[in-house]
Amino acid sequence: MSLQQDIMTSLKAAMKAKDQTALTALRAVKSAILLAKTETGADGDLSEAEELKILQKQVKQRKDSAAVYLEQGREDLAAPELAEAEVISQFLPEALSEEAIEKVVTDTIAQVGATGMKDMGKVMGLVSKALAGKADGKTISNIVKAKLA
Repeated sequence: MSLQQDIMTSLKAAMKAKDQTALTALRAVKSAILLAKTETGADGDLSEAEELKILQKQVKQRKDSAAVYLEQGREDLAAPELAEAEVISQFLPEALSEEAIEKVVTDTIAQVGATGMKDMGKVMGLVSKALAGKADGKTISNIVKAKLA
Protein backbone atom coordinates (compact mmCIF):
# COMPACT_ATOMS: atom_id res chain seq x y z
CA MET A 1 0.00 0.00 0.00
CA SER A 2 1.37 3.41 -0.92
CA LEU A 3 2.04 6.10 1.62
CA GLN A 4 -0.81 8.22 0.27
CA GLN A 5 -3.26 5.34 0.67
CA ASP A 6 -2.03 4.78 4.24
CA ILE A 7 -2.65 8.44 5.01
CA MET A 8 -6.15 8.30 3.51
CA THR A 9 -6.98 5.19 5.55
CA SER A 10 -5.75 6.88 8.73
CA LEU A 11 -7.66 10.04 7.82
CA LYS A 12 -10.90 8.05 7.55
CA ALA A 13 -10.19 6.32 10.87
CA ALA A 14 -9.52 9.69 12.51
CA MET A 15 -12.82 11.02 11.15
CA LYS A 16 -14.71 8.06 12.59
CA ALA A 17 -12.92 8.45 15.93
CA LYS A 18 -13.46 12.24 15.87
CA ASP A 19 -9.74 12.72 16.60
CA GLN A 20 -9.27 16.41 15.75
CA THR A 21 -5.49 16.43 16.22
CA ALA A 22 -4.98 13.54 13.81
CA LEU A 23 -7.50 15.02 11.38
CA THR A 24 -5.71 18.36 11.26
CA ALA A 25 -2.29 16.76 10.80
CA LEU A 26 -3.39 14.26 8.16
CA ARG A 27 -5.35 16.84 6.20
CA ALA A 28 -2.24 19.05 6.10
CA VAL A 29 -0.15 16.13 4.82
CA LYS A 30 -2.78 15.22 2.22
CA SER A 31 -2.85 18.84 1.08
CA ALA A 32 0.95 19.05 0.85
CA ILE A 33 1.10 15.85 -1.22
CA LEU A 34 -1.68 17.09 -3.51
CA LEU A 35 0.12 20.41 -3.99
CA ALA A 36 3.36 18.62 -4.83
CA LYS A 37 1.58 16.42 -7.37
CA THR A 38 -0.06 19.35 -9.14
CA GLU A 39 2.71 21.93 -9.11
CA THR A 40 4.13 23.01 -12.46
CA GLY A 41 6.73 20.63 -13.77
CA ALA A 42 5.36 17.71 -11.75
CA ASP A 43 4.25 14.63 -13.67
CA GLY A 44 1.37 13.89 -11.28
CA ASP A 45 3.15 11.06 -9.51
CA LEU A 46 5.43 11.26 -6.50
CA SER A 47 8.18 8.81 -5.69
CA GLU A 48 8.36 7.33 -2.22
CA ALA A 49 11.41 9.50 -1.49
CA GLU A 50 9.49 12.65 -2.43
CA GLU A 51 6.57 11.61 -0.23
CA LEU A 52 8.93 11.00 2.69
CA LYS A 53 10.53 14.40 2.13
CA ILE A 54 7.09 16.03 2.35
CA LEU A 55 6.35 14.18 5.59
CA GLN A 56 9.70 15.18 7.08
CA LYS A 57 9.04 18.80 6.16
CA GLN A 58 5.63 18.68 7.83
CA VAL A 59 7.10 17.20 11.02
CA LYS A 60 9.93 19.75 11.03
CA GLN A 61 7.50 22.66 10.60
CA ARG A 62 5.47 21.53 13.58
CA LYS A 63 8.51 20.95 15.78
CA ASP A 64 9.93 24.36 14.85
CA SER A 65 6.59 26.02 15.63
CA ALA A 66 6.41 24.21 18.96
CA ALA A 67 9.95 25.36 19.81
CA VAL A 68 9.00 28.98 19.11
CA TYR A 69 5.85 28.65 21.21
CA LEU A 70 7.80 27.12 24.09
CA GLU A 71 10.38 29.93 23.96
CA GLN A 72 7.51 32.37 24.37
CA GLY A 73 6.01 30.37 27.24
CA ARG A 74 2.96 29.23 25.26
CA GLU A 75 2.69 25.56 26.18
CA ASP A 76 -1.00 25.68 25.21
CA LEU A 77 -0.01 26.31 21.58
CA ALA A 78 3.05 24.04 21.57
CA ALA A 79 1.21 20.91 22.73
CA PRO A 80 -1.06 20.57 19.65
CA GLU A 81 1.91 21.15 17.32
CA LEU A 82 3.90 18.38 19.00
CA ALA A 83 0.87 16.07 18.95
CA GLU A 84 0.44 16.66 15.20
CA ALA A 85 4.16 16.03 14.62
CA GLU A 86 3.77 12.71 16.45
CA VAL A 87 0.80 11.73 14.25
CA ILE A 88 2.75 12.49 11.06
CA SER A 89 5.88 10.74 12.37
CA GLN A 90 3.98 7.44 12.38
CA PHE A 91 4.28 7.38 8.58
CA LEU A 92 8.04 7.96 8.54
CA PRO A 93 10.47 5.05 8.60
CA GLU A 94 12.25 4.32 11.87
CA ALA A 95 14.95 6.94 12.43
CA LEU A 96 18.53 5.73 12.70
CA SER A 97 20.47 6.09 15.92
CA GLU A 98 23.30 8.60 16.13
CA GLU A 99 25.81 5.74 16.16
CA ALA A 100 24.44 4.38 12.87
CA ILE A 101 24.52 7.86 11.31
CA GLU A 102 28.07 8.35 12.59
CA LYS A 103 29.15 5.08 10.94
CA VAL A 104 27.71 6.15 7.57
CA VAL A 105 29.40 9.57 7.90
CA THR A 106 32.76 7.96 8.78
CA ASP A 107 32.50 5.56 5.84
CA THR A 108 31.58 8.40 3.47
CA ILE A 109 34.47 10.57 4.68
CA ALA A 110 36.88 7.69 4.06
CA GLN A 111 35.35 6.97 0.65
CA VAL A 112 35.54 10.61 -0.50
CA GLY A 113 38.89 11.24 1.16
CA ALA A 114 37.58 14.34 2.93
CA THR A 115 40.17 16.09 5.07
CA GLY A 116 38.56 19.23 6.41
CA MET A 117 35.57 21.55 6.48
CA LYS A 118 36.13 22.45 2.82
CA ASP A 119 34.85 18.96 1.93
CA MET A 120 31.67 19.24 4.03
CA GLY A 121 29.45 19.88 1.01
CA LYS A 122 30.57 16.70 -0.73
CA VAL A 123 30.14 14.60 2.39
CA MET A 124 26.75 16.12 3.28
CA GLY A 125 25.42 15.50 -0.23
CA LEU A 126 26.37 11.83 -0.24
CA VAL A 127 25.28 11.15 3.34
CA SER A 128 21.97 12.98 2.92
CA LYS A 129 21.21 10.94 -0.18
CA ALA A 130 22.17 7.69 1.55
CA LEU A 131 20.09 8.43 4.65
CA ALA A 132 17.10 10.06 2.94
CA GLY A 133 14.07 9.69 5.19
CA LYS A 134 16.03 7.90 7.91
CA ALA A 135 17.84 10.80 9.56
CA ASP A 136 17.31 14.48 10.25
CA GLY A 137 19.49 16.85 8.21
CA LYS A 138 20.46 18.82 11.31
CA THR A 139 21.74 15.69 13.06
CA ILE A 140 23.70 14.65 9.97
CA SER A 141 25.20 18.14 9.70
CA ASN A 142 26.29 18.20 13.34
CA ILE A 143 27.98 14.79 13.04
CA VAL A 144 29.73 15.72 9.78
CA LYS A 145 31.01 18.98 11.34
CA ALA A 146 32.31 17.10 14.37
CA LYS A 147 34.11 14.52 12.20
CA LEU A 148 35.65 17.06 9.82
CA ALA A 149 36.68 19.61 12.45
